[in-house]
Amino acid sequence: MTPASNRSPGKRRAWLLAVRPPTLPAAVSPVLAGTGIAAVDGDFEAGRFFLALIGAIFIQIVVNFANDLSDFRRGADTPDRLGPPRAVAQGWLSQQEMTIGIALTTLAALIVGIVLILIVGWPILVIGGASLIAAVTYTGGPLPYGYRGLGDAICFLFFGFVAVMGAGYVQIEALTWELAAASVPVGCLVTAILVVNNLRDIDTDRSSDKRTLAVLIGERNTRIEYVVLTIGAFVSIAVFASVELLPYWCYLSWIGLPPAMWLSREIVNGRAGAALNPMLKRTAQLHLLVGALIGLGGVISTL
Repeated sequence: MTPASNRSPGKRRAWLLAVRPPTLPAAVSPVLAGTGIAAVDGDFEAGRFFLALIGAIFIQIVVNFANDLSDFRRGADTPDRLGPPRAVAQGWLSQQEMTIGIALTTLAALIVGIVLILIVGWPILVIGGASLIAAVTYTGGPLPYGYRGLGDAICFLFFGFVAVMGAGYVQIEALTWELAAASVPVGCLVTAILVVNNLRDIDTDRSSDKRTLAVLIGERNTRIEYVVLTIGAFVSIAVFASVELLPYWCYLSWIGLPPAMWLSREIVNGRAGAALNPMLKRTAQLHLLVGALIGLGGVISTL
């Protein structure tokens, strides 16, 4: 009898699973934060906002598709995998189909980027181009940085700093210290999502020679890293609000502190393996909540 996880869900369902909808808030949160903070220095441009949001989501999908294909080719997605099943590894989608999927979503992201370049200017080419390159080379290419312990740093850089700054630039066509400040908590929490993922997969990654930072520093230190990132996000908000780099209203995001403390306790207390899957989902929800409330704080401060 075929295990339920290996049964083909059909092509449409397979593509939906390959998109990994639970990961898409990682693309939405920095756009909300960056747009809201930019509103402090300029008017809100709805069209630009939606273009930035759609472009960010397409880049996240490129990351997911490329990771699905590259991990399969490198043997990282084994039958012992504890996370959600991957489309190529399960045989739901062929390598050729996934390659086409990567090409089409990359093209879609490029089209959105070209429209934004025409509206905002050439800096979007640099921001978007670098983000797409980072998306594809996370686990792909000759030197995948995700296999060399650099995934956490690149995640913070591109899904925190670059994403927030880029969303803000789309609105006001300027890069500000306020946007940089907002990128820190957003970057901390999006990296925390990756940390949970790598903590869950630490044994299978080690056996397949996928040297994530979790593999390099060990389980105990990875748990500490999660706590530092999660609680550090709220500390950074307080610090930046105290020196007026973030509006006082950004303290609204501290609504997320109690669930952050609960998540940190669960991680420190030793949740492991498949038991980390709910923690992954809740960390992603926390990331979205905090990003949205930082953005809301920026908007309210203008009223």
